[in-house]
Parts: sequence; structure tokens; C-alpha cells
Amino acid sequence: MDTEQIGVHALADDVDAVRRELGDPPVVLIGHSLGTQVALEAYRRRPEGVAALVLLCGSFGRVTYTFKGSEMLASVLPNLIEFATMHPIVARAIWSSVPPKVAIAVARLTGDINLGQVRLEDVEPYFQHVSIVDFELFLRMLRAAGEHSAEDILAHVKVPVLVVAGAKDSFTPAAVSEAMAQAIPGAELEVIASGTHLAPLEHHAEISARIAAFLSRNGLLRS
Repeated sequence: MDTEQIGVHALADDVDAVRRELGDPPVVLIGHSLGTQVALEAYRRRPEGVAALVLLCGSFGRVTYTFKGSEMLASVLPNLIEFATMHPIVARAIWSSVPPKVAIAVARLTGDINLGQVRLEDVEPYFQHVSIVDFELFLRMLRAAGEHSAEDILAHVKVPVLVVAGAKDSFTPAAVSEAMAQAIPGAELEVIASGTHLAPLEHHAEISARIAAFLSRNGLLRS
């Protein structure tokens, strides 16, 4: 694995490689969170064959400058990366020492997860996985996502687009998703009133129905 190929552009290259391996069928690119940036960048790379975009709880880019409605994450990332690079064992120990259930409890208290609308068993594997990810690599990926932007192509997207936002999403504030939808010609916007960043899990039936209706209306849903 090339640990330097961790930016959005590299991930978009991976998407393109999968499309080619499958024989280049028409595709609907669906991205959640960082996947929104990847889907937009993949569309920029090769728009032919992309039938539509579905962008869930994500942004066109510069995510570290809008996280929780401030630029604080962008400002502290360099110091965090320096610390993790100079003290990898300590950083790793701190990063992996928080039990997933404790992390979930904190996320619930801060309003980042609505456990009243999502099953614990659906989110616990994510927190377990995060705890074993290389901390420095994770921070560098986050920095790369924060430095990337697809804002320049939004006005040039020529396929149907559905943007879904969570009104209570503190990772990608709904205002960011709303601005993205406004910048894309003809884009549809759905704001889930009680949705957090995990709205696709919390409101899976509602969002699935909304996506199905969007695809059907654009002649993209097989019966």
C-alpha cells in the first residue's frame, strides 16, 4: 500500500479503476461524508457514463474548515500531525485506548449520534475500525480532504444530483450542503430535520425512499 496516495484524487482514481474493471456500465455515484468529495472528483475525472450523483451529508471540500461550524480543526491539525509523527507510540496508545462504547457514548452526549434512531450494532463496528487505524495516517488523510475542493466544478455538473443533509449534522453543517446544492444546476435538496452526520443510518427508510424516487423520476431505477 502506498501511504502517500491518500488524497481525494487518489480515491477518485480508485473509483475510476473499479468502473473500468466492471466494463464501464452507466453508474450512479453515491457518496457519504468524504465520499461526496470523491464522487464529485470522480465525475470531474470522467463524467461520461455517470448518470447521476447522490451526495449524502457531505461537502464539495475544505471540510476541516467547516467541521462543527468553525476552522478550528484546520488550525490544530498541523500540530496533531507533528505530535503523531514525533511520538507515534504515545499517539497510537492514546488513539486506541478509548473503548468503542465510550466513544459512542461521548458522541451521543455531544449530539453527533442519535441513538434513538440508529441501532448500536450498526455504528459500533465503525468505531472499532477507527480505533485500529494508524493515527498519523488518519490525520494526514483528514488534512488532504481539508485541502481538496471540487467547488470549481459544481456549476458545470450536467447530470441529475440529489443532495441530502442532516439539520443536526455538526460534521458537515447543513448550510454547507445547502450551498453545494444551490451551486449545482437543477440539484435537488433534502434536509432531514433530526438527522445527524449518520442520517443514512438513522433515517435509512426515508432516505432510501427519497433516493428511489429521485432515480425513478430520472429514469434510472430498474423495476
